[in-house]
Amino acid sequence: MIRSVFRIDFAPLVPEWTLMVAAGLAVLLVGFLLFRRAAGTGYRLLAIAACLLALFNPRWVSEVREERPDIALIVVDRSDSTRLVANRTAAIDTARQWLMQRLEGLDRLETRVVEVPEEGQQGTRLLQAVELALAEIPRARLAGIVAITDGQVHDVAERAAMLSAPFHVLLPGQAGEIDRRLRLVEGPSFGIIGRTVDLRVLAEDLGVPRASGTARMTVRIDGGAPRTENLPLGQEHIISVPIERGGPTVVEAVVEERPGEVSTENNRLVFTVNGIRDRLRVLLVSGEPHAGERTWRRLLKSDPGVDLVHFTILRPPEKDDLTPLNELALIAFPVRELFHVKLREFDLIIFDRFSNRGILPPAYLRNISDYVRAGGALLVSVGPEFTGGTSLSNTPLGPILPARPLPGGQALLEEPYRPQISDIGRRHPVTSDLLAGATPSWGRWYRLLRATQSSGNAVMQAPNGSPLLILDRVGEGRVALMLSDHIWLWARGHDGGGPHQELLRRLAHWLMREPQLEEEELRARQAGGALQIEHRTLQVPGPREFEVSAPDGTVTRLPAQDDGHGRSVAELQATAPGIWRVTAGQRVAFAAVPPGNPQEYQDLRASPEPLRPAMANTGGAFRWVGDGAQMPEFRRVPAGRAMAASNAGGWLGLRRNEDHLVTEVRATSLLPPWASLLLIAGFTLLAWRREGR
Repeated sequence: MIRSVFRIDFAPLVPEWTLMVAAGLAVLLVGFLLFRRAAGTGYRLLAIAACLLALFNPRWVSEVREERPDIALIVVDRSDSTRLVANRTAAIDTARQWLMQRLEGLDRLETRVVEVPEEGQQGTRLLQAVELALAEIPRARLAGIVAITDGQVHDVAERAAMLSAPFHVLLPGQAGEIDRRLRLVEGPSFGIIGRTVDLRVLAEDLGVPRASGTARMTVRIDGGAPRTENLPLGQEHIISVPIERGGPTVVEAVVEERPGEVSTENNRLVFTVNGIRDRLRVLLVSGEPHAGERTWRRLLKSDPGVDLVHFTILRPPEKDDLTPLNELALIAFPVRELFHVKLREFDLIIFDRFSNRGILPPAYLRNISDYVRAGGALLVSVGPEFTGGTSLSNTPLGPILPARPLPGGQALLEEPYRPQISDIGRRHPVTSDLLAGATPSWGRWYRLLRATQSSGNAVMQAPNGSPLLILDRVGEGRVALMLSDHIWLWARGHDGGGPHQELLRRLAHWLMREPQLEEEELRARQAGGALQIEHRTLQVPGPREFEVSAPDGTVTRLPAQDDGHGRSVAELQATAPGIWRVTAGQRVAFAAVPPGNPQEYQDLRASPEPLRPAMANTGGAFRWVGDGAQMPEFRRVPAGRAMAASNAGGWLGLRRNEDHLVTEVRATSLLPPWASLLLIAGFTLLAWRREGR
């Protein structure tokens, strides 16, 4: 819109201080003349006034102005808290449509809309979105900001001071809303296997003064049978969670709905506790000394999480060389204490080139066998002693070993060869990642105990196909049999060495049931908004598909992709918080998906309280626009006036800035020099003539 404006201004011909001095002198002169009652004083006064007026140079100014419309910024909240409450999103859309229509009818007003997206873990950053939008709007044209939001905004304290125009809030809801929430006060991320951990939770009824009483809470652990507990409102409550295995234990707690609450989305709590073992106790029993004995010791001693008890049999009991007793071992081998009294306190027993020469009676060897079947772990590394009558295969341990040596002199093979990963070893987690290429490039070994495999999986083998490392499950326990004592050559770097440390570490952790090394395992976890599924299996091929159940009961079938190394993987977007259930054949896994924006779930009521500082600083106000509430009236208000009605349902104001752009200016002097000269000369002559009379 273009219009013309006329005004009178002054363009002084001399500096303003000079005019002030001249005006002061003129006043003194006129005062003196009036005091003397001099004739012609009036004409002299007019002459002086004409002179001063000429110096001020009054002008008639004509401007052509291009009027610039003001801008109203409409901010629409699209964060999680607006969609978690029934009908709130619809109320926001309705308010937005109505507001756009209403503001279009106001004169000289332009509207701009900015939507506030979900920001993940940061809460609702509404004023941050406003600040970014204001960077493109001239402040001189900003009429006001209208936010359509539930009020749950988390950046008010840090950004409220930057607002310079009335900030109004339209709330899609009604006063007095209530909401029940369940939140985690404290919970450990890790727990020791075999013990319990305590989760401290708190249930609160927001919007209910002095809420009291109890509420029923249902707790499930790894999707198991639910258990019900009475939860006192407003008081901390402890949930005891037993840690029965390594890896994640998923806990879900749901408190019952309160009548009239706005949403039940924050009545649910999901939490994951990772089960870990305490310091692992390992018993290492070495037979006759050999070059590789220190390899096992160094590996186990380098792990700060391992308590190692190591015994070496330096002198067999049948040897009789008349050595005095006081020159033999400092302590007697504690056979009964180790293999009877405290046997089950160990997590892993290792026999390194141990032969049965009467050191361990059959009763104690049976104890070890029973220990393994009941859930213990046994690792046997053998050499030439594995053949003949003193072999452990001929003792009560024989039935739990996965192989027996070939009879006669066929068992011991001493010739160079390179250890290989077997076909099943390429899928087993202990060995699948050891081989970088198609063929091994590591160093050679020179001894192999050929044996007949009766059970288990041979994950490593010699080039002739003879098993080299066999892993087996016996009852509830596990057994590993290494049919060579030359792994120490890799530790010494012989012929290029090999991955001895990684192999032995994985082997020991598999025996002690490390979840990441389970060869038959289904795992699911949430990362980056997606549910990542991994299934390890020795079977070829792996599972064709996964069945995924969302927290709301929706079932999705995902095709599985086999990578050829024993892993089948799939991925699914998982935004709904809660417990996700994944099934592959007979195996089931659970994953806890926490809320994507925990701050959004803290309070789901529509409330003006968080935004009060922003409204107070700018003269803004709030109005309820949900559940049939009448939409407020918007008015254009001159700057400096109140920007909202004092009553709760009254009008809201948008500032009238009168901003414009001057496109043309014309100035005409009202007292040109010739006219000034005539007036000054004329009044001076009249004064002289009057004085002459």
